[in-house]
Amino acid sequence: MTTTVIRTADRWWVQRDEVAVPIETTAVTTGELLGDRTAIDAAVGNEIGATPVADLELLSPVTAPCRVVAQMVNYRSHATDSGINPDRVSATFFRKASGSITGPFGDIVKPAHVRLLDYEVEIGLVAATSIEVGTTITADTLGEFFAGVVITNDVSARDLQLPKTQFYESKSYPTFTPVGPRLVLLTHEEWRRFDQLRLQLWVNGERRQDGRVGADMIIDPVSALAVLTGFQRLDAGDLLLTGTPGGTALSAPPKPIEIIGALIPPHVKWAQFFKRQASNPKYLQDGDVVEVRIATDDGAIELGRQRCHVRYA
Repeated sequence: MTTTVIRTADRWWVQRDEVAVPIETTAVTTGELLGDRTAIDAAVGNEIGATPVADLELLSPVTAPCRVVAQMVNYRSHATDSGINPDRVSATFFRKASGSITGPFGDIVKPAHVRLLDYEVEIGLVAATSIEVGTTITADTLGEFFAGVVITNDVSARDLQLPKTQFYESKSYPTFTPVGPRLVLLTHEEWRRFDQLRLQLWVNGERRQDGRVGADMIIDPVSALAVLTGFQRLDAGDLLLTGTPGGTALSAPPKPIEIIGALIPPHVKWAQFFKRQASNPKYLQDGDVVEVRIATDDGAIELGRQRCHVRYA
């Protein structure tokens, strides 16, 4: 059975259905909390201080600073939307600033100079311990190195990302990584159900993304980590985003337009591309409500529901 951890400004909690019980710990960061599993386990069976979750103002259960690492193009449907052959995708990573982390119910703030604001629902894996470069992680040991999973939204400024291929800047502005509301700690057997998780995202009640890991993910976490741990150290509380299914606002142009675009100067090509994209109503607008849910279809693993408002600076 999963253990669900949530966080408020003054403490950590274990959530059971609609009630939360405080965790008696001195931990401040997510990494410190994951090193105090005795306190977490004690709260699981406790009733003292039980409080309705609805009365709590929840923050991200992943604290900053931490490492935020993300996979590029890791779902077949997203690859197809992007004009990429999914059979040629390999494990590729980029970094996001942890200053982009925000809570599950706050605002996503678009900087004034950004024109095309996009969304990407992703499963985040939270490291449980230090993982040295060269560490080998298998399906049987994944739960020893990663504590659990969280909802993340990899918000992106597409007009900055594409012409400069600048992932770090375009995805690292404050509030560009909503996380939570729950950090769901998984047992060994529950990790084996990872491929049953379904990712869904709605904008103003319209479902834009809906994908299941097992049917759509290209590179599973163990295979991705075989590459990542070859060069990147991780520590307890660090966050790994594992890719998004199709349905984002951005999509590749039709093939004939793409062929013609290859023949014209880059500055002209990008000017025409962004002119077309400016009329795309799927990009996030001021006042939009973005809701995200990740869970197994039977609800046995439930990461909760995130709800953020878009605000133009």
